[in-house]
Amino acid sequence: MSKINETIRKRKSVYPMQYMDKPVPKEILQELLLNANHAPTHKLTEPWRFKVFTGESRKKLGEFLAKKHEEITLDATPEKMEKIRSNPGLAGAVLAIILHRDPAQRVPEWEEVAAVACAVQNIWISLDQYGLGGYWSTPALCQFLGEHVPLTENETCIGFFYIGYCEPSDRIIQKKKVEDKVEWIEQ
Repeated sequence: MSKINETIRKRKSVYPMQYMDKPVPKEILQELLLNANHAPTHKLTEPWRFKVFTGESRKKLGEFLAKKHEEITLDATPEKMEKIRSNPGLAGAVLAIILHRDPAQRVPEWEEVAAVACAVQNIWISLDQYGLGGYWSTPALCQFLGEHVPLTENETCIGFFYIGYCEPSDRIIQKKKVEDKVEWIEQ
């Protein structure tokens, strides 16, 4: 039990510029996605889907996102454009996080978003055992992913999860005390 507690408490964001220039093997990605597939889901809607970008497709994703950013914004600074363009290529793999809405809408959308978040959390807490780090990015550009790769009518991209090899870190994220966030009701 102490290992799972330690893994959960060590979970943190590791950003693309911190990754080593090393691809993530497909076998490891498959294991991470298998863990994602074991997330809780109401009425077994299993609303998580992932588009996995590896190899050259990461750079193509970066080019698409940078071009789209330039089209839709007035603040397309060279620095911002370069960050958008380069981040996918810095990662060993990028997962587009897709909400696949139950066509029958048997549960509220927020429950399906929560289930997808649980699937991503399963990936996130699995990374450490492989020497990997991860970062969930939720740019407004997500809404345009269907222009780059096919999405079905009931699918929406809700983020990109960047994965890469990184140096181990003993950095502890200081959270506010749990006692400040909990109210015990005993009678």
